[in-house]
Amino acid sequence: MGLPLTSGPVAFFLALDHGAGFAAAAAAGSLAGALAEVAFCLAYGRLARHGWPLALAAACATFAAAAMLLQRLTLGPAALGVAVVVALALTLSLMPRGHGVRMTGSAPRWDIPARMIITTALVVGITGAAVTLGPRLSGVLATFPVYAAILTIFAHRAGAPPAVQVLRGLLLGLLAFAGFFVVLAAVIERLGIAAAFALATAAALAIQAGSLALVLPGADPGTLERGPCGR
Repeated sequence: MGLPLTSGPVAFFLALDHGAGFAAAAAAGSLAGALAEVAFCLAYGRLARHGWPLALAAACATFAAAAMLLQRLTLGPAALGVAVVVALALTLSLMPRGHGVRMTGSAPRWDIPARMIITTALVVGITGAAVTLGPRLSGVLATFPVYAAILTIFAHRAGAPPAVQVLRGLLLGLLAFAGFFVVLAAVIERLGIAAAFALATAAALAIQAGSLALVLPGADPGTLERGPCGR
């Protein structure tokens, strides 16, 4: 879920509609939004034991508050990328540990259509209001963790530990998210839309491969501070 599945398309349509400069500024906004996503994960994780309604409400409020502050930042993409990495490392150390729990059951039939509708509405709404919102705020709002919220709630039905595992996985995935937007913001005005998105996508996939290498061998995201060989 850390891949820019909603914010990436938003940035692409903003580039087509308003030009590379607008998209570069929106990419910087999305990097600031990644910090708001980190705050979302931390708030939910710390309150997960109290049930998903309270945890989700607190996480959304925390995201909104962080987004309002962060969209005013004047840091460049490189500095924001470093800030995201530092915030991820700190937050992973503060998150509760999610114990290995095997999920059972299946999602309801409306789950995937609901995700599609919500995500499409988010993309259309932000791109349609981009002129009013401005590039930075558009980029920040595009990062609201729609997929993460839905999947975390689904996992939470089996208890708080699985929900925390989802969020820890999201935090690892945000490394690829940050890489995508650092590259996009850095090169889109020089290389053009097609080349910049291709290069940013390649960077994100390469970073994501490294994150998956930590998780796929069987490492519990709750114990990743010790590394996959530290069990």
